Amino acid sequence: MIAPGDFWLASGHHLCDRDAAGRLVPTPDLWRAFLARPELVPPPEACDAELALHTGLLAAPLRAVAPAEIAALADADARENWQVFLGFRDRVRAEPTLEAAWLALFRGGVAGIPPLFLQMLTHLVARAALEGVGDPFALRAAEAFFRIQRAAIHPGALLLADEEYLDARAGDGDLGTIGRLLTEAGAPPRGVELEVLSEANGAEYAARSEVHDLALDIAEGRPGQHGMARALEAFIGHVIGERVAIRPVPVIDDRNWSWHVGLDAEATAIANDLWKGGKVKQARLARILWLGVLEFADQSRVLPRAVGKPVYLALAMDAAQRVRLKPQNLATGLPLKTREEAA
Repeated sequence: MIAPGDFWLASGHHLCDRDAAGRLVPTPDLWRAFLARPELVPPPEACDAELALHTGLLAAPLRAVAPAEIAALADADARENWQVFLGFRDRVRAEPTLEAAWLALFRGGVAGIPPLFLQMLTHLVARAALEGVGDPFALRAAEAFFRIQRAAIHPGALLLADEEYLDARAGDGDLGTIGRLLTEAGAPPRGVELEVLSEANGAEYAARSEVHDLALDIAEGRPGQHGMARALEAFIGHVIGERVAIRPVPVIDDRNWSWHVGLDAEATAIANDLWKGGKVKQARLARILWLGVLEFADQSRVLPRAVGKPVYLALAMDAAQRVRLKPQNLATGLPLKTREEAA
């Protein structure tokens, strides 16, 4: 077990305050971190008006920006970029916490918001959800909530590795057999193995959590399989506000299957076809990497058709062996009543 509180510092969670429930309240310093992103730092050729806008927002990140300030920018792309950022900032500020903003954005529509901003926000709320968790397998599994993974089936293992890390190291010649399986199928092995998270090296996770250099084995019965369940439980409990129990399963064997949530686009499409009774080719079924059964602690919040029934969760890789887990599917796909219906 690792000491809680010392992982994912790059999320920026230390730039937030917390309310009584432990949810994140953004501070001006968090918005300064957004403004420091290279996408928002004016380029050398930027006009004086854009430089003044950026400098002014660094000094007072929450200040109102008049439309005339945007209109004064010489570059049309710059005008659009700043309008997008300020629209995102104001939608987040309209909610009491970042968790509430995350839910409101994904339930209300994220059209026009750059994926980078959504990834940063997901990173933050996932970090808050895992606060106090000492299980390195759950923490590593939760990295998939905000970072693309690449999957590979290795003898006796089903591995997830960080795609950005693999791409950065692919030319170094030190990823080893497992790393090569995850980067170029069928390529010859190299001399040094990509390390897989284990009980032996789990204590190192915190120190290595920003590097994303540990693969996770989510094969049946492995700690990573259960770590994914624990990570999802923590996320749903903290961000969505529902206490749930999740257990991994090898297959869905339920004639009365009533509800499922695909944790990515591929899993959603496969599960929908199966639920409708369609035939799914074995090669496509083999893309399913992880299955779980979710049960709600409070059935009063569950839609009538799903009360007392299991909710199945599925995670899959696409044809390129990428895993793009979308935790927002939980916000929109779980069988929960609206606030009005629950009242």
